Amino acid sequence: MSKKILIVDDEPAIIKGLSFSLKQDGYEIDAAYDGEEAIEKFNGNQYDLIILDVMLPKLNGLGVLQRIREQSKVPVIMLTAKGEDMDKILGLDYGADDYMTKPFNILELKARIKAVFRRSTNAGHSNEQVIKVRNMEINLSNRNVIIDGKEVNLTAKEFDLLQLFASNPGKVYSRESLLEIVWKYDYLGDLRTVDVHIRRLREKIEKNPSQPEFIFTKWGVGYYFADK
Repeated sequence: MSKKILIVDDEPAIIKGLSFSLKQDGYEIDAAYDGEEAIEKFNGNQYDLIILDVMLPKLNGLGVLQRIREQSKVPVIMLTAKGEDMDKILGLDYGADDYMTKPFNILELKARIKAVFRRSTNAGHSNEQVIKVRNMEINLSNRNVIIDGKEVNLTAKEFDLLQLFASNPGKVYSRESLLEIVWKYDYLGDLRTVDVHIRRLREKIEKNPSQPEFIFTKWGVGYYFADK
């Protein structure tokens, strides 16, 4: 079954170009031209990925993203014509999985889309289906995280980071290596993307993010996971 992608942008030319190119790769494409229509489409359909512009009429992309994250972990790639770092980081802070700045290379966007779907496909093929660390259970087949008996809602990349860390306790990963391993393509963006994801992940899994019990910083080197 082909993957279904929702493209949300107020520029018809962008939707037309993306739709044509992605359909050539076998994807099923749906489109919305403003934030309210995006929410309507999302509520009435099942999507495997959403490509979401930041600047939208009626409801902006960050507002749409917030509404989506209240009920779904579907991967979201943000598009922005701005280029200020704060817009990019804010999008990730709200739960976006990735971003691209307009104008962008369609081949790079396709690579990022394939990376998202490759992670989803590989998630259920691990020999160890559940990783247990103290009060945390990480289910690799359904990509759920349970802490103290309660499910924690993680984005796709937050889960990928946690899975990598928990599968390799004590190993220190630089931000560059995390981008290469988790994002799975030649990433040209800001290394702070990793820091934003780590901070968000800590906020969700740590009792006190400023005094972490799971994900630690090796100053000047990177991050590592402690299982004891």
